Amino acid sequence: MILSSALQAIGLFIATNIDDIIVLSLFFARGAGQRGTTARILAGQYLGFAGILGAAVLVSLGAGAFLPPEAIPYFGLIPLGLGLWAAWQAWRGDDDDDDDAKVEGKNVAVWTVAGVTFANGGDNIGVYVPVFLNVGWGAVVAYCIVFLVLVAGLVGLAKFVATRQPIAEVLERWEHILFPIVLIGLGAFILISGGAFGL
Repeated sequence: MILSSALQAIGLFIATNIDDIIVLSLFFARGAGQRGTTARILAGQYLGFAGILGAAVLVSLGAGAFLPPEAIPYFGLIPLGLGLWAAWQAWRGDDDDDDDAKVEGKNVAVWTVAGVTFANGGDNIGVYVPVFLNVGWGAVVAYCIVFLVLVAGLVGLAKFVATRQPIAEVLERWEHILFPIVLIGLGAFILISGGAFGL
């Protein structure tokens, strides 16, 4: 029973988080050369994912008043806003070619990673809630433990992808354009697919 729940949790995690590899890889590209980038990304990913699990568990417990399903799509405003801010900075030239300025302008904040992770987790919440409602609470705990272990693996995989030489060169060269595009696209997708603002 425990093994079955663990295998189901692994499959569910992969299905709902595979898209995070691209976003996390861009965070690694953005923070390349900065000390502590991996720790900040890992901390942010854990904070954001803990928020996703907390919301899914609360909704599963019947706390619909705390997080009504209609509110989930509006989390798309977080990556949309961050993407627009990053695009504004790139357009203003905050990411200029001076090496010192380049390093200073590409600090990856824990709260940014956490916000993007949580906002991108609307589909996770939508998938986890029905699963949590259909299994016992022992299985829910097992799912959450497996998910939290796999978060570190997800961050490690994203770092591996971002540090492969050909990929790293592309990400480093185009990161200032790709980063805002991915975040804006992610935010728009979350808003539109969730029917926010009657879209």
